Amino acid sequence: MPTRARPIRLPLRAALVALGLLAPLPGLAAPERPAVERQMPERQAAERAAADRPAVAIGAEISAVPEGTRLTVVLSRPVEARAFVMERPDRAIVDLPEVNFQLPSEAGRKRDGLVASYRYGLFAPGRSRIVIDLAQAATVARVATTTRPRDGATLLTIDLARSDREAFRRAAQPAAPARAEGPPARDPVDSRPLVIVDAGHGGIDPGAIAGNGVYEKDIVFGVAQGLVQRLEATGRIRVQMTRDRDVFVPLAERVRIARDARADLFVSIHADSISAAPQVRGATIYTGSEKATDAESARLADRENKADAAAGADQGEGPGDVATILQELTLRETRGFSARFAQGLLTNLSGVMEMSVKPHREAGFRVLRSPDVPSVLVELGYLSSKRDLDLLLSDEWRTKVTAQMAGAIERFFAGRLPPAGQAMTALNADGLRLSRAAEHAPAPVSP
Repeated sequence: MPTRARPIRLPLRAALVALGLLAPLPGLAAPERPAVERQMPERQAAERAAADRPAVAIGAEISAVPEGTRLTVVLSRPVEARAFVMERPDRAIVDLPEVNFQLPSEAGRKRDGLVASYRYGLFAPGRSRIVIDLAQAATVARVATTTRPRDGATLLTIDLARSDREAFRRAAQPAAPARAEGPPARDPVDSRPLVIVDAGHGGIDPGAIAGNGVYEKDIVFGVAQGLVQRLEATGRIRVQMTRDRDVFVPLAERVRIARDARADLFVSIHADSISAAPQVRGATIYTGSEKATDAESARLADRENKADAAAGADQGEGPGDVATILQELTLRETRGFSARFAQGLLTNLSGVMEMSVKPHREAGFRVLRSPDVPSVLVELGYLSSKRDLDLLLSDEWRTKVTAQMAGAIERFFAGRLPPAGQAMTALNADGLRLSRAAEHAPAPVSP
């Protein structure tokens, strides 16, 4: 006679259920795990999430050391850092994984020892950078991280040592060009015009700085976002941004983004500053040209074109020189489109904002050098003017300005916009290109 299996006793059954090797009996709940054991997965998940978040920089100070000057940055946790120096202009570069900089607004602006000033911010997706402008030739003697005993914070120290010019030149190295993540390729079946909105500066490059510490990069990003939201709300125009957060994007990369996406219009948004002339105010619209309209425009373009160097990046290559008659004609036609849009934008904006004495000018901005994408650069005003700054910080003013900018863009593409609410018709990208010349007649550039 077969042996009858005895039932598993409750203590043993409970243990097997706890190990997941046996299902609990109906009506009998599995034993509750100890509180410490229950908390382990939550604690591990929290630790993993914390490890995935960027380290936070919560303080920075400059001090003297025997061989030169030390910059100490206080971080929430250790990071790997690499430092090197660059010439023209002389600066020390510290590359880091992405760091959330929560430093006081005045950090980096005071000259101290070998440090003339320093900047910091996001240099590329997942990468941050500190750029130290050198008061004289110096090399990076040491980069180290230590733990501060009293609170466990990480101290990142960068020691700069005095150097002669020849030793500095030997130590200097070219920067690797930063390549931002551009927008996806254009959908060939979407017939709506594509506008690239370029918020100037970003990340480690703050642009102009107002007397109250506000950065140009933050002001223009807010305006750019407002413009994008207005255009997207119509459903009649496709919009992409060269940067959708506070990150550095090289100038040539901004042009490449527009060209790779086969954009129909490129609008770059900035806000100038002239500390020596706080009475100067008003907006100006620029179009590209090898020869600047005036000396002031040439100086502004030169400052803007140095953005890559200020961020410690290789300036890279812009669009190549015009090599053929066909390319020259394309460039001339594109600049005609740019001038036409600039005039329409000027008409719209002059009703809601103060314009400069000469509101449409030309200059050799690197971001306006695309040979086949109509491009303009809008200087919204001067951060050095209190009246302009008050407007630039006003939500009501921004709403009016972005509404007029969106209206000018819609009128520029009036012949190509689908009726409101109507489904988009398929049209290949080549057809869009060929039709643009027939739908827009070039306008002469204003003197």
